[in-house]
Amino acid sequence: MKKLLALLAMTTLFAGCATPLNIDRTYAGKMQDSRARFLVIHYTVSNLQRSIELLTGDNVSVHYLVTDEAQPRIYGMVDENKRAWHAGKSEWKDYKSLGASSIGIEIVNPGYTDTPQGRVYAPFPQKQIDVLLPLIKDIVARNQIAPENILGHSDIAPQRKQDPGPMFPWKQLADAGLIVWPNAEQVKLKQASYESQVPDAAWFQKKLHAHGYTVPQSGQLDTETQTVIGAFQMKYRPANIDGKPDAETAAILEVLTSTPSTIVTPFLEQAAQIKK
Repeated sequence: MKKLLALLAMTTLFAGCATPLNIDRTYAGKMQDSRARFLVIHYTVSNLQRSIELLTGDNVSVHYLVTDEAQPRIYGMVDENKRAWHAGKSEWKDYKSLGASSIGIEIVNPGYTDTPQGRVYAPFPQKQIDVLLPLIKDIVARNQIAPENILGHSDIAPQRKQDPGPMFPWKQLADAGLIVWPNAEQVKLKQASYESQVPDAAWFQKKLHAHGYTVPQSGQLDTETQTVIGAFQMKYRPANIDGKPDAETAAILEVLTSTPSTIVTPFLEQAAQIKK
């Protein structure tokens, strides 16, 4: 009986605390922006049905899923205002655990197959990219995401992730004004100067770190450094992703880290005009 009376008393107490909050939203702080600073692109390494099962399960989630159907669709799976569990242990520049500050897009794609001739990555049908580009443009415009913060999972976690892999058409994103891309003529000039002597490991480590990657600063061409070089090559020089320092990779890296970024996407410009 005493337990019953105590339970009734607690119920009455909490019921009395259930009065709705009266919040006056007359005033708003001017200094605010989107929670999302980054956009991270992945591939699922699964078919569509399995991708949906995984992304609605207990371990991982993502904001958007682009299907691989004949007419690809976009599933919105997590509201952009909420955190999705898609980035895991990750770093870019001075930021860590990017899941809390990013929007994630998964693309249905089988990933890669290891064969006797080497690793073979699956292509992305153009229809998928045609659906993906407007989605990225919309996200970028609404959240004011900077071009240098549109990344692959392999950029923010190169030691454990390869997606979206070398078949992902980053150049199409550059052509659409979404990401920074090295000037081809500048790369050609720099490459000629590096042909006689490729920079050493310490140079590559310093430049990769300046670009945004987490990479050892040991001065040695260790396995971790080669993996990061390979991740960089997957994005900017996908024809050869062996992770070895060479003149072309050095030239691309030099151009990207030495030339001030002046790119402003038309989508960011439009959003700025709307805010005015």
